Amino acid sequence: MTDTGMDASGLGNVSTEDLRPISKDTLFAPDGLSHPPRILLLYGSLRERSYSRFLTLEAQRLLEAFGAETRVFDPSGLPLPDDSEADHPKVAELRDLCAWSEGQVWCSPERHGAMTGILKSQIDWVPLSVGAIRPTQGKTLALMQVSGGSQSFNAVNQMRVLGRWMRMVTIPNQSSVPKAYQEFDDDGRMKPSALYDRVVDVMEELMKFTLLVRGRSDHLVDRYSERKAERLKLQMAAREVLEASR
Repeated sequence: MTDTGMDASGLGNVSTEDLRPISKDTLFAPDGLSHPPRILLLYGSLRERSYSRFLTLEAQRLLEAFGAETRVFDPSGLPLPDDSEADHPKVAELRDLCAWSEGQVWCSPERHGAMTGILKSQIDWVPLSVGAIRPTQGKTLALMQVSGGSQSFNAVNQMRVLGRWMRMVTIPNQSSVPKAYQEFDDDGRMKPSALYDRVVDVMEELMKFTLLVRGRSDHLVDRYSERKAERLKLQMAAREVLEASR
């Protein structure tokens, strides 16, 4: 335990005296929400030595040190979008985790100047709405990418567009790790560097945004146009009932 009261085991790269237990901050305490922030992490490679998975697991360790409850989805076995029914076990698992989460992390390699199809398939399986439930709307999102060459932001820029389209609160900060093969040791742990410090920054910011938004997302995403459309639909249904009763 550190002087902040957090378990810092496994965080050898972190200056623990500078780490803060955000989830215990009284500024972030919505009424009736005492459980830890729930964060889902997605990665975009199935390689045995997958740097996007390694980076995702580093993010998971940091989030748990900050006080979050986390889940990492394994995309192995997830069918291509539209190549299976939504009741496929992997699809159902992914959708359940999205509904469970209050924030998410998406991490993809950059392949041919873009995010991978593996990451995109996961996002494509999550619809904007399932009945009256919107699995992503109002949830927070942090973005990261790894590259085999020089630093690039193509994948995170693409994912940022997707995050907005999925009506997520996409945080300003982001992480891009160039020449990822140089940044991880033989055990898949990220080496100390300014790039690692940026990952800490991004996870800290995600925690703050999640704690600010959760419990308030229904209000934040309440839209005039949708209220108007719903009112008109109810009025039309009422007229149809009235006409049918005459």
